[in-house]
Amino acid sequence: MPVPHTSSTPLPGIGVRYDLTTREHRRLSVIAHRDGSRTLNAYRRDDPDECALSAKLTAAEAEALIDALMPAHHSPSLLSTTDLGLVAERIELSGQSHWNGRVLGETRMRTETGASVVAVLRRAGAIPSPAPDFRLAGGDVLIVIGTREGVEAAAAILGRD
Repeated sequence: MPVPHTSSTPLPGIGVRYDLTTREHRRLSVIAHRDGSRTLNAYRRDDPDECALSAKLTAAEAEALIDALMPAHHSPSLLSTTDLGLVAERIELSGQSHWNGRVLGETRMRTETGASVVAVLRRAGAIPSPAPDFRLAGGDVLIVIGTREGVEAAAAILGRD
């Protein structure tokens, strides 16, 4: 099967537009907005410059669409798996978590599970390699890497209410 034709175009102040031409010569585009939202566009078959459908999606809706399109190949929390048996997952800290407002080192997660927090995603952006004195907050998304068992144990620790 031929590889679909894709291209990307920077949209200053907006984000990036990704264009796809299918094997049936249909045009689709996705605009990745700087705020994390996405706009999905499908163009008319008889006039590929005229948009037949445009749907703006939140980041969560875009993720749900990815899951619908690639259910066997994508998990919303699974980021990657290597031949070494390591996985990286996104684990969200709830506002009611025991760890909300406490420092990362208090979790003893790395000592207890062998899993490491390699980054924390927070509204203001990403915090790579947080130190043990990093203060956790409800809504933080922790990127945790380790063995499957270690990451599951880390998720259990972080899920403590």
